[in-house]
Formats: sequence, structure tokens, C-alpha cells
Amino acid sequence: MKLDVDVLRYLSKDDFRVLTAVEMGMRNHEIVPSELIGRIASLKHGGTYKVLKNLLKHKLVHHDSSKYDGFRLTYLGYDFLAIKTMVNRGVFTAVGRQIGVGKESDIFEVASEDGTVMAMKLHRLGRTSFRAVKSKRDYLRHRSSYNWLYLSRLAALKEFAFMKALEEHGFPVPNAVDSNRHCVVMSLIQGYPLVQVKQLQNPETVFETIIGLVVRLAEHGLIHCDFNEFNIMIDDDEKVTIIDFPQMVSVSHRNAQMYFDRDIECIYKFFGKRFNLSFEERSDDIGNSDVDPDESSRPSFSSIAKTAGFLDKELAASGFTRKDEDEIQKFIEGDVEEDDVSHGEHDSELYQTNIKGFDSLHLDQEEPTSNCNKEDQVEENLHSSEAGPTCDPEGQNLSNEDEDEQNGDEDDTELMKSLAKQRRRAMAAARKGHKNNTSRNSYKDKGGKSSNNSKIQKQLSSW
Repeated sequence: MKLDVDVLRYLSKDDFRVLTAVEMGMRNHEIVPSELIGRIASLKHGGTYKVLKNLLKHKLVHHDSSKYDGFRLTYLGYDFLAIKTMVNRGVFTAVGRQIGVGKESDIFEVASEDGTVMAMKLHRLGRTSFRAVKSKRDYLRHRSSYNWLYLSRLAALKEFAFMKALEEHGFPVPNAVDSNRHCVVMSLIQGYPLVQVKQLQNPETVFETIIGLVVRLAEHGLIHCDFNEFNIMIDDDEKVTIIDFPQMVSVSHRNAQMYFDRDIECIYKFFGKRFNLSFEERSDDIGNSDVDPDESSRPSFSSIAKTAGFLDKELAASGFTRKDEDEIQKFIEGDVEEDDVSHGEHDSELYQTNIKGFDSLHLDQEEPTSNCNKEDQVEENLHSSEAGPTCDPEGQNLSNEDEDEQNGDEDDTELMKSLAKQRRRAMAAARKGHKNNTSRNSYKDKGGKSSNNSKIQKQLSSW
């Protein structure tokens, strides 16, 4: 859907109020009823239907009357809400031309009040060409209900968080400015996508830089998962910048090795076809099982040590488990040596086993302690109830304990019987205080048909 911001200047406060009401109603409704929209918007002089008719004309909402009369928000209406919020914050004041189209986003130029040109990315998940996002991405996690607008909002939040963190750690990424709903505003990269570049002065240097970025991301605990020529920007000075981060996962993800190898293979294949770089020796090294992975030039997932940081933990990347968090806490507690770490892991296992056996320990504490050997206890269990007393410090034998348990069971049964008697007495007293319900439906002699019916019923009962 084409973004026509000229309509934005003609919308009133009531229009945006009704748009916000539709957005709020879509939290619990796929199609928001018209009455609910009117109650949420609560315009002073009414007229919600007139406002909805105006929004429908500009394709900001969609009308659906298949089950009931209701409306839902379109991507264009969601765009207007995000742009209006950004303008009110002072992030930008003008929207320019469209500079990029992706399978799940549109990118536009925006300008701030001082004339700074930035990029605005609007996520548009749910297009016909890319509807498998529900099965390939984990935006929903454990949620069962969803809509495409909500998925786009989650993707924007995730990308903004990754962009901020990677920028703080010195990665060549755009500067994240602000985010709202499904909109992310970032600095505009003065360069070109690598797919549009036909020649490079130093293709080998650029290739090594890009491969180094993939390895460096993995050392920080992240995998891009879509690291190809479409998501790599390069300027006139052959400076590389990475873009597009919503699909990033942790190195602890179950498919992390597959994603890492796929990113590496995309770069090797592109540079081999476009810039005629040969990697015969590297492919031979990979095919030779005798060669160690450390000696081969192509990076492997198993040879990368995650020692530079834990960005997947900080950003809650996909695939990061509770076990990984526990291991990180061990290293955060202090600088320890490897031997100390191994002892700490052993102690933690013992601690977990102690926690599992806590209930049994608690039961053992309740029982009286005995100084007898286990063999003596086994023999006493084999004897009959006529056996003599054991060496219990309290002077009680096992038969006395059994009698006490039986007496306790008898007391419990007597208590249950008394409670049942009290309950029956209370129910009987309550019934006496109320009239019989059958009297409400009985016929009364008031003359007319009812009296005749009652007489007939009496005769039938007597027969």
C-alpha cells in the first residue's frame, strides 16, 4: 500500500482519536465492533460513525460486516499513528521518497527540523510474498493470538534493541534514533547495497572484513541469520555497514550452526561469482577430515569461542536458555581460574541434588533420631510385634509407634464423623428457615381456570 502523507495534514484530532480507539480495540478483537470504538473514543459531541466513514475513505481502516459491524486498522492507518507520534516527539518533520522495499519492510527518507536526513523503516509483516514469518521467527514465543500489526511491532522493537547494542559495542551499524510501534528511525547510510556493486578496488580486503564481522558477531553470542549481499552496505571508501537485524538469534539456538554456515556460504558464493575470488584451497581443507578446523581458512562454528561478550543474554536473543544464564552468572560473580570454575560446577551440581532431596531431609528431621545400627533396624522390622524394645533414646519400640499411628487414624475417623454430623445439623437448620420451593409453583384457588385445573388434578390423583 502506497504511503501518501498528504492525507496526514488534513486529519483532525477526532480522526486520530478514533484511530487510536481502533488500535486499542484490536488488542482483544480481530474486528473491533463499532459500539466499542464509540465507547473508547468517547467524542464529546458523538459523530464516531462520521469519523469512521472519513477514515474508511482514505483507507486507514477496513470495514467488515461478515459477522457483525466492525472495523480493523490497516497498515496505512498504523503508519499514520507512528508518524504522528514521531512528529510530536520532534524526531522528524518531513517524509520524503521511498528508498527501499524489502520482503517485510519499506524504507523512506525523513528530515528533521535542522535538515538532517534520516531513514525511516516501516515493518510490514504479512505480505503475500512472505507469510511464513510465524513459523520461521519467534516473535510470538508462547502467545497463541496475534495479528500482523502486532508482529510488525515486535520486529521493530527487536531490531531497535539489536541496533543500539551493536552500536555500543563498536559494530558498523546505523545509528538508532527512535522507535514507535512498527517504525524505526535510524541514520541514513551514505552507500550502496553490495548487490548493486559491480567492481571493488580491494575485493579481498572487503571479503576478509565481512567474514570478520560474522565471526565477531558469533564471539559476542549472536548470529545474523540473513547475512548476504542485500543486507551489507558499502560506500565509496569501501567501508562496510550491516543492516537488517530482526531475525538475529543466539549461538545457543538449536539451529545456530546451520545459520552460521549459511551466512558464511552466502558471502563465499557471492564473492566467488561477482569478483572471481577462488577458494579452492579452502574448500579442499573443508573436505579433508584430517585437517583441523583451526588450520582451515574458512571459519567454523565449533572453533569460535564466545568470550567477547554476552549480547544474546542482554537482548534476550532467540535460543538463549536458562542454563546459559546460570553459566553466565558463574563468570559474573568473580574472576576465577578454570580449576575453580570446575569445582564450582561440581558444587553447584551437589547443591541441586541437595535441593531435590530437601523434602526427604525434612521428613528425616521430624522422625526421632536413633543411635542403633541399620542392621539392627532391619532385623527389628523382620520380627513380629511381640519383639522387645529397641535402643530408641526415648524408650519406645516400633510396636508402640504402630499403635500410636493406629490411634491417630482412629482419632481422625472420629473427627470426620463429628464434622459430618455438624454439617448435617447446619443444613437441616437452614432448610427450616426457608419455605419450600414447591409451594411457589403450586396452584392456588383464585377462581377461574386455575381453580378448575387444581380440582381436575386432585381428582386425577385420587384415581
